[in-house]
Amino acid sequence: MKNSAGPIIVSALILAAAVVFGSSMLSKSVDQATAELAGLKASMGEMKDAVKTAATAAAKRPEPSPQRARRGPDPEKVYTVNVKGSPVKGPESAQVTLVEFSDFQCPFCSRVTPTLNQIREEYGDKVRVVFKHLPLDFHTKAPAAHAASEAAHKQGKFWEMHDKIFGNQRELTNEKYEEYAAELGLDVAQFKKDIASASVKQRIDADKAEATKLGVSGTPGFFVNGRFLSGAQPLASFKRLIDAELAKNG
Repeated sequence: MKNSAGPIIVSALILAAAVVFGSSMLSKSVDQATAELAGLKASMGEMKDAVKTAATAAAKRPEPSPQRARRGPDPEKVYTVNVKGSPVKGPESAQVTLVEFSDFQCPFCSRVTPTLNQIREEYGDKVRVVFKHLPLDFHTKAPAAHAASEAAHKQGKFWEMHDKIFGNQRELTNEKYEEYAAELGLDVAQFKKDIASASVKQRIDADKAEATKLGVSGTPGFFVNGRFLSGAQPLASFKRLIDAELAKNG
């Protein structure tokens, strides 16, 4: 009997130890799982709060205004531009009037000049080009250049002075303008008086005011039969508008 009881007692002890160990491990697993679940709930709560905060901020943020997003006149509209008294290339009977708001110190205005010459060569009397003054405020040398061109305009030599100024854009000085006036055969004394005259300033200021009214804030800015085109565009961009206008007029 003694020999058979010993193994039973040992087995019972081993079984009891196993049950205690298993219970301990199970308790640890449950505790760990409970802790992880609590952490997950906390993280989800934080994410929910973050999403709610972002949604609230988005709801308060104003939607972008279509008007503010677009710079300059609406290219889909047709505007009326006053060209009376402005320098013009081409006849009044031209089917298309291309108005340029320009700045003599603006490199892009200088760059687009050959394109405008190409337009005149290709379309001839079908297109007239009109120049409007828009010296930008941050171009400190521009106002004197525009005054010089307008003074030359008074003696019938605007476009000649225009070409000389743009052709020598790094030399925007009064001395140069007087030199150009002499080369063009102008009355230099009268030219100098006109540069400083109230009428020349009024002409330039009137063009600037019209640009503001139309919404033109940069140069060059163009109106092709009243349709706005911004910047020093390639010839193809001008041709597209010009050809559409010519097609309308038969």
